[in-house]
Amino acid sequence: MTDELKTIIDFIRFGASRFAAAGLTFGHGYDNALDEATQLTLHALHLPHDLKPAYGQARLVADEKREVLHLFERRIRERRPACYLTGEAWFAGLSFKCDERALVPRSPIAELIEQGYEPWRSGRPLGRVLDLCTGGGCIAIATAHHLPEAQVDGVDLSAKALSLARENAERLLVGDRVRFIESDLFSALEGEVYDLIVTNPPYVTHAEVDALPEEYRFEPENGLRAGEDGLDLALQILAAAPKHLNEGGFLICEVGESERALVELLPQVPFNWIEFQVGQMGVFQVEREDLLTWHLEIEALAAERRAR
Repeated sequence: MTDELKTIIDFIRFGASRFAAAGLTFGHGYDNALDEATQLTLHALHLPHDLKPAYGQARLVADEKREVLHLFERRIRERRPACYLTGEAWFAGLSFKCDERALVPRSPIAELIEQGYEPWRSGRPLGRVLDLCTGGGCIAIATAHHLPEAQVDGVDLSAKALSLARENAERLLVGDRVRFIESDLFSALEGEVYDLIVTNPPYVTHAEVDALPEEYRFEPENGLRAGEDGLDLALQILAAAPKHLNEGGFLICEVGESERALVELLPQVPFNWIEFQVGQMGVFQVEREDLLTWHLEIEALAAERRAR
């Protein structure tokens, strides 16, 4: 049957059809079968991810066909995310090394980074930036790349994730401006203050994690699970952030589907929910001064979570 497949386009279409028939789940960088089939095909052929459409009619030789089909079969048989098969993920226009030490990069915060955090930055200098829960370092490293004036710290509890982050910093030539620190949130950052704290912490509820498709089982669970409403870590961050922000500093935080729960818990806090090109995606900006204004209420909720 596969003898009839000749061109790059043939294989992409075939892979997409096989993935759909197998009932695969998407969401690790790409959200559909066609894009994942394209990703795997181009990787197997050692071609750039943004290959011009004109090359779609190029024919594959026998060895190339076998390599593409091998990746397709692994994706279907193992249910492993495509980025873990290729070892590469694109984020904010940069190619990151990607493996099971950290979540696959996919945060909408990439769009903010490419825009220099405007308009939320409002022209403010960003000399020091903290990426809290950095994982494989994508937000920290991309921030350093797009803001060459910034010194960036990336913090994570996982030593394995930080080892991947350091490899990515060297790979993308920002190792001189990005420092990675092993820390449980702010615990190892006493006395450190920043102009911006940006964070994509775990925010998936227990029930949602338990129901996730097989593809998500390859990612470290501590990068996803965050309590009954998904806000256990976000509340800790909101409570402690003002101490680590300069006057005039601000916080950007992703909470995904837990947005509604956060608004219900803290309706008085003026969170600015960010609209992306594809719509609102559970990311907010909030000023240090507003966090200070409502600190007692936020701290009470955070203390309740710590006591559980």
